[in-house]
Amino acid sequence: MSSVAFSVLDLAPIVAGATPADTFHNSLDLAQHVEQLGYTRYWLSEHHNMASVASASPVVLIGYLAGGTTTLRVGSGGIMLPNHAPLVVAEQIGTLATLYPGRIDLGLGRAPGSDQVTAQAIRGSRFGGPQDFPRDVQQLQKYFSASNSTSAVRAIPGEGLDVPIYILGSSTDSAYLAAALGLPYAFASHFAPTQMMAALSIYRQNFRPSAALAAPYVIACVNVVAADTDAEAQWLSTSLQQFMLGVVSGHPAPLPPPVESMAPLWAPGQQQMVEHMLAYSFIGGPATLQQELQDFIDQTQVNELMAVSNIFSHEARVHSYALLAEALRGVSVPQVEGELAVRN
Repeated sequence: MSSVAFSVLDLAPIVAGATPADTFHNSLDLAQHVEQLGYTRYWLSEHHNMASVASASPVVLIGYLAGGTTTLRVGSGGIMLPNHAPLVVAEQIGTLATLYPGRIDLGLGRAPGSDQVTAQAIRGSRFGGPQDFPRDVQQLQKYFSASNSTSAVRAIPGEGLDVPIYILGSSTDSAYLAAALGLPYAFASHFAPTQMMAALSIYRQNFRPSAALAAPYVIACVNVVAADTDAEAQWLSTSLQQFMLGVVSGHPAPLPPPVESMAPLWAPGQQQMVEHMLAYSFIGGPATLQQELQDFIDQTQVNELMAVSNIFSHEARVHSYALLAEALRGVSVPQVEGELAVRN
């Protein structure tokens, strides 16, 4: 048996009454705290045209957080590759990996991270980018390889650097790609739970060992709201429920403070949609959290849990990650013979 690795996904939420500058300051403070708590990595997402999140430029935020920490791995969860030319991504990530060697991760997704109108504004003539995702990932790998030194187009810095690439997914599509390329796979079960088990099965059954990875490596992203008591955690989680209600209703807004009851805020259909999207949410005090997380690990056999904690109070958010670290140290997973973890 071995301990499950644990990490952070930061959507850089903007809380009601605050500014993006406040968000960035809190992200750095959180990164510094989780570094001391033994977290493996800290990833930042890419979203656009949303009043509720400030993570439009994960590359810039990676540099900011890596510069304010010393050992924590920092990366993208992810860079939405169809929004960007692979060469530019290779150069930007290569610059970060040169500044912070051995600490930068590159998680890649095929979704727009925005609405379709915004995606069109970002991509322009590359609007068909999602179909090019497999080719673009392989192009990125080429730019990072030392063997690309004789090519007409080179990524400098970037070429020859050991930058681990992760494939992100919220359906089964990217599971096939991650398996074919022999890359670690991160599933967005924090908002897209429906196909998680199918995607993990596809990835594991079709995995081909590569120079990067000898055996499948799965990261599951889940929602976590931890507090000293179950009742407090449930109360804090109403901010997350309101946040997701804004998403499903088409009216995203800054993360609101907790409320005593969600009943007057949503219709039954909206409640059902939100609760479905948040199916993989772990909400409670230490004992509840540890038991539910152990059950999840037993069911999924994931190698790493990546927690997103959209909590209104920054102090409560930091405390939630501290309680999560404590709970996960008591959660175990079977060690697969011959398993090679991704570079940490």
